[in-house]
Amino acid sequence: MSKGVISKDEDYSQWFNDLIIKSDMAEYSPVRGCMIIKPYGYSIWEKIQATLDKMFKDTGHVNAYFPLLIPKSFFSKEASHVEGFAKECAVVTHYRLKNDGDGNIIVDDEAKLEEELIIRPTSETIIWNTYRGWIQSYRDLPILVNQWANVMRWEMRTRLFLRTSEFLWQEGHTAHATAEEAIAETEQMLEVYADFAENFMALPVVRGRKTPNERFAGALDTYCIEALMQDGKALQAGTSHFLGQNFAKAFDVKFTTKENVQDYVWATSWGVSTRLIGALIMSHSDDAGLVLPPKLAPIQVVVVPIYKHDEELANITGFVNTLKKELQAKGISIKFDNRDTHRPGAKFAEYELKGVPLRVAIGSRDMQNGTVELARRDTKSKETVAQEGLASRIEALLEEIQANIYNKAAEFREANTTEVNDYEEFKRLLDEKPGFLSAHWDGTAETEQKIKDETKATIRCIPLNNKQEKGKCILTGKPSNQRVLFARAY
Repeated sequence: MSKGVISKDEDYSQWFNDLIIKSDMAEYSPVRGCMIIKPYGYSIWEKIQATLDKMFKDTGHVNAYFPLLIPKSFFSKEASHVEGFAKECAVVTHYRLKNDGDGNIIVDDEAKLEEELIIRPTSETIIWNTYRGWIQSYRDLPILVNQWANVMRWEMRTRLFLRTSEFLWQEGHTAHATAEEAIAETEQMLEVYADFAENFMALPVVRGRKTPNERFAGALDTYCIEALMQDGKALQAGTSHFLGQNFAKAFDVKFTTKENVQDYVWATSWGVSTRLIGALIMSHSDDAGLVLPPKLAPIQVVVVPIYKHDEELANITGFVNTLKKELQAKGISIKFDNRDTHRPGAKFAEYELKGVPLRVAIGSRDMQNGTVELARRDTKSKETVAQEGLASRIEALLEEIQANIYNKAAEFREANTTEVNDYEEFKRLLDEKPGFLSAHWDGTAETEQKIKDETKATIRCIPLNNKQEKGKCILTGKPSNQRVLFARAY
């Protein structure tokens, strides 16, 4: 046990939950299945949001906002879409409460809505109903819109940041004149997500396509990025969908082409959510607490003064103020923890738990010697370095920490990705050495479902740029031309 956090080897699920609660990221809410994201956790989401928002805008997208409530009739217009979400929908049936005369607040039965409203589980239906009024000609295309919002999907088994009934996300919804343009958009946004995961989250991901069984409801094709957590389970970190003309046909969104012919618009949608914070925790953290990559850490550097007298603190503070300006000029966030209510050791433990990438300790003797102590969160190593040139040294160290965290995760994934050719070995490895299992599949939905029913492992994706390799399906022995990635997943 460390700081009230159970070892991940003893109980991975409890370890994950302990880290979130103890590091002050989130807590359970009075509403079943929902969470309260506390300031420290939300600040990570803000960094995710700001980074992705810039990446979206750099690729030509703009932000808009659509209503939280969607008429129920909209969902019935796209059959496969509503079937995929029907069991998760929260329904608003009345628009008023009243006092029953005994001091109780009850639903007013006379205030029933003429048509029920659905709290959005996703926004394709209301957005494509809106696009009908925006699009008449090829000159109105493409539409490249993103929305930052919350959504609601009733969940039976919830986990903080991984699967909650309400969660935060972004959802892109684009409209195009041709299928080729829409497919290019789908692939582009998958690469944006992969770039973000690898270069900001320090999380190696597999780019791939979902099988028909695993596609988004209403999509013709779903692309995804899949990551491997430290317990050997996979986590879907982002999806990008080619919707074809399904939603355009459902909502009668037509346009006049350059050839003066009427055609239906081609569509995409893509999204990531606060689930990314769950991925961040599970892929990097340890028994001592969070391990955050510097690019997404709310506090990149914390300075802890060690002193006995106010005069010593004043001397240290002068140095730290100068360092703070130098680091902020480099875009590095720094916190000077000069609280007199906590001893240095307690502060060290707190920031280790919170995953601050770099800690600077400085005392009176350091001021005399012109030195500071640097402690890295990723390796837990310490070194004494000169105060001169410290800002540049810190900048380089943060880059080194970011790269090291990624490399460690990549090595873990490599060590836990196994080629399997035999079904009995496949089942044994799922229990003894979980991870990505690369195996042949005969391409049928029936075989995919049977493997899932028997092992709880799903096909996470068909990797893009997969090498062609003749083999036999692990279950049926039927011929196969490539391997797919199986894993148990969150």
